[in-house]
Parts: sequence; structure tokens; C-alpha cells
Amino acid sequence: MTSKHILIIQGHPDPSGDHFVAALAQAYARGAREGGHDVELLDVAQLDFPLLRSKRELDRPDAPEALRGAQRALLRSDHVVLIYPVWNAGMPALLKGFLEQVFRPAFIFPKTAPGQELGFLASLTQEKGLAGRTARVVATMQMPAFVYRWYFHPHPERNTLRLSGIRPVRESLVGSVHRSSERRAQWLSKIHALGRRAR
Repeated sequence: MTSKHILIIQGHPDPSGDHFVAALAQAYARGAREGGHDVELLDVAQLDFPLLRSKRELDRPDAPEALRGAQRALLRSDHVVLIYPVWNAGMPALLKGFLEQVFRPAFIFPKTAPGQELGFLASLTQEKGLAGRTARVVATMQMPAFVYRWYFHPHPERNTLRLSGIRPVRESLVGSVHRSSERRAQWLSKIHALGRRAR
């Protein structure tokens, strides 16, 4: 198997790192290194950046200085792993703000002229800034995973990744994480195995 450069985005907003999301990120990283892959780990909670408050801000070509390193890391990557907890049936606000800042139009559509408006159909034909990369989204939750998948259908982060050209975007929904340490151990093992295979 060809060695890959893997970017793991740990999206839990708690900077302490004392949570299951951080443990999953470390398990994936260990597995990937054991599989001979290069790993970069980005902890969103450790970054200091403003939230976007207007379309004018979104349309600016440059992300804040604190997030340009994240953009460079994405460009270096072959495979992106996004790990986060589900809060109120969606991703935490800090991670949403991170994705909005980093995946701005000028970054995901690099050939677009400044100020050019992109409709839906035009965005499908534009050259994508992150084409050729693959991704996995890992979401942890208190509810059973099938309830989240069947009832809520909330996957805006997958849409963001796909819009930038990343395909395929696979997912691992880690449900009922509060129920037992045995269940957590099983998931840590699964995520470790995915890391070894860079999947």
C-alpha cells in the first residue's frame, strides 16, 4: 500500500483533550503511523480565530492568519479525517466556524476570479482546490447511530468536503458512546484499524 499524508482534524471544542473524540484521533494517528503513513494532527480547540459574520467576510480570499496553516495542511494531505462530537444533532459551533473560515470560496475554487458569484451549477464545473483527496468523517453521539442517520440526516460537513473536491467521503457514526467502556474500546480498535489502512 502506498504511504499517504494524513491530516486528522480533531474538532471537539474542549481544549483539555480529556474526551473520547481526542482518544479516537490518537487511535487513528497511531494506526496510521504503524501503517507507514505520515500524520498531521490539527486540534481546532487550540486555534484562535473569529467567526464569519457577513457574506463580505466570507468572500475575502484570505483566511485569518491562524487558519492559513490549516489550509496548507489540507493542501499537503492525501486523506483527511474529521472527528467531532454531535451536539444538538449537529457539529459544535466552533467546528462549524472553522470549516466556514477555512473552506472559503477562494480556497475551494482557486480558479474563480475575485468577486465572481458562483451558482450551484457553476460550482459543479469549477476546478476544485482539494480534488484527488479522500476523507473520513467520524462523529460520536449519545444516541444510537441508526437514529442519527435515519431521523436527522445532518451531514453539512460532508457537503463541505465534497464541494471542495474531496471524494469519496466515508463516515463512521459512533453511537451510544456513554453506555460502556467495552463499547468505547471496540471503537478505538476499529478506528485504529482504519488508520493503518488510511481509510
